[in-house]
Amino acid sequence: MRGYVLKRLAQAVGVLWAAYTVSFLVLDYLPGDPVTAMAGAGMDSGQVDPRQIAALRHEYGFDKPVLAQYAEYLGRAVRGDFGNAVTTGRPVSSTLADALPQTLQLTATALLFAVVLGGGLAVAATYTRRRRLRQLLLSLPPLGVSVPTFWVGLLLVEAFSFRLRWFPAFGNDGPRGLVLPALTLAVPTGAQLAQVLAKSLLTALDQAYVETARAKGAGRWRVHLRHALRNASLPALTVVGLLVGQLIAGSVVVETVFSRDGLGRVTAAAVTAQDIPVVQGVVAFGALVFVTTNLVVDLIYPLLDPRIVVASGRRAGVA
Repeated sequence: MRGYVLKRLAQAVGVLWAAYTVSFLVLDYLPGDPVTAMAGAGMDSGQVDPRQIAALRHEYGFDKPVLAQYAEYLGRAVRGDFGNAVTTGRPVSSTLADALPQTLQLTATALLFAVVLGGGLAVAATYTRRRRLRQLLLSLPPLGVSVPTFWVGLLLVEAFSFRLRWFPAFGNDGPRGLVLPALTLAVPTGAQLAQVLAKSLLTALDQAYVETARAKGAGRWRVHLRHALRNASLPALTVVGLLVGQLIAGSVVVETVFSRDGLGRVTAAAVTAQDIPVVQGVVAFGALVFVTTNLVVDLIYPLLDPRIVVASGRRAGVA
């Protein structure tokens, strides 16, 4: 078990480093100059003072070679220091800390909705004995995956805000203002979860141990939830780990559609302005959430199926 955990930790560190490095290289090679844009905000290009631009380049380290910039930024990022935002001059950590609570609230609520809706749909579709109802329920997840997120958001706003007036359409208006954005994120996420879980449940229900449980007199509900669902949940757990990153990425679109303050809007503004420190801070945070979630999922695996640790140990011994 110790070797299994250490291996997963090493993989998590590698993912964090790769995400940070790729984001730095992509932003460095994008056309445009954030320092010039900041110095010339509200002025014509001919009015920009070259000395001011040079001073800003030196302040943010943009006058150094690319490798020197990368080494400096990476060293500071390891300590949790991403410097100051180019566009506002505020510390990146403060900028992210102000926006983070709203985004975490949104993604956590959306994940809860996705698990409840997607899991409930998969269980209902595989439990019912009515063929037409099963086919109808199983046809819903592909539809949910194929529908664009922004379109789902617009439909929810039209139905539940403009017509029924149950929830506010825009802004960060408490719990009521969180429902529609969270549902918008949860629809495609829950659909993917339902697809994987339903397929795993159908496979598990055909296994020999399920037939044995039925032969011993276990009821359908007990067989479905206690025996089949436990083994079928492993692929679904993997999907949940991956979907957390998708939820954070989807918050950029959803927070724009619903005019919510949060990390998504900060990211969109930073990318537009090529604010490298802010973008790298967002990327590092997103990668940290992604690897942490997947690490937790990897550590839960052995609790559901101890054979995973045994198989991992055998492969390490063979190697």
